[in-house]
Amino acid sequence: MQLAARGVDAAILESDELRKILTPQPSYDEAERDQFYRAIIYTGTLLANHGVPVIFDATANRRVWRDEARRAISRFLEVYVDCPLEVCIARDPKGIYRRGRESAKGTVPGLHEPYEAPEQPDIVIHCDRDDPEAAAARIVDKLIAAGFLP
Repeated sequence: MQLAARGVDAAILESDELRKILTPQPSYDEAERDQFYRAIIYTGTLLANHGVPVIFDATANRRVWRDEARRAISRFLEVYVDCPLEVCIARDPKGIYRRGRESAKGTVPGLHEPYEAPEQPDIVIHCDRDDPEAAAARIVDKLIAAGFLP
């Protein structure tokens, strides 16, 4: 909302929607995740190279995928939304964590798959204690400081 108020029309690459096209019957195994993240990084790079601001709405639980996006997109800002596992579980509207806890053989990051936290994110948002509007304002301030917004 704060970006739109500044006249920024960002493309949001939402992983749930892209998965419907790229992996309509996802297995979430390592090879499929590699393919999926390469595809969304490529898509984001194409958009960014044409001047479209891009927001990746994806877990990207492996650091290598986030690092690849940073290498591919010159004007890149990594926002780490630090969310403790118990908060993820409590805020689970799709039931992913509930189903993941019921299965010994799952692929849920944080439960079955490791989540590799960023080593040097550009900004950290603590979802369990930061006010959402204030957090968004901090992101906008960081975008301005980086020269990505006037």
